[in-house]
Amino acid sequence: MGKLIYSGIMSLDGYVADEDGTFDWSAPDPEVHEFVNDLERPIGTYLYGRRMYEVMRYWETGPSEPPYIRDYTEIWRSADKIVYSGTLQEVSSSRTRIERAFDPEAVQELKASAVDDMSIGGAELAGRAIRAGLVDEYHLFLTPVVVGGGTPYLPDGARVSLELLDEHRFGNGVVHLHYGVR
Repeated sequence: MGKLIYSGIMSLDGYVADEDGTFDWSAPDPEVHEFVNDLERPIGTYLYGRRMYEVMRYWETGPSEPPYIRDYTEIWRSADKIVYSGTLQEVSSSRTRIERAFDPEAVQELKASAVDDMSIGGAELAGRAIRAGLVDEYHLFLTPVVVGGGTPYLPDGARVSLELLDEHRFGNGVVHLHYGVR
């Protein structure tokens, strides 16, 4: 059985994008990016909402330098991708399919049959999975910036008991927190 992992870079005040929808303040430096690569390497399937997929499909034809970028490009390309969208008509990346609706029971079945771990991306989609009790682990990268509002990393109304599994400090002030669901 695979685990469903929610990983994201967020501001100190809990946002993945600011009020303008931008997230340029969250760009990882090489040290953080290499750490993320190691976390992403075992992912077999990415679950995305439409907007997150539109951001991430950059990696289908992403740059090949420097080496840590090339590494992430290969990690992303080698995984399967499922995009949950009622509006997206077609995908522009390999190993990708569209599901018209997010069905928690179908995701639970996918987890049960998975050999590799899965990652969920996009705060709205992740919020649905969190509320349905599907997320097994959280990887938060706290960025030393306060943006004052925007898209929250975690959904309102969700209550989950967590256990701290690991933490890591980076030279640029980013802190990684790894939690498992109790």
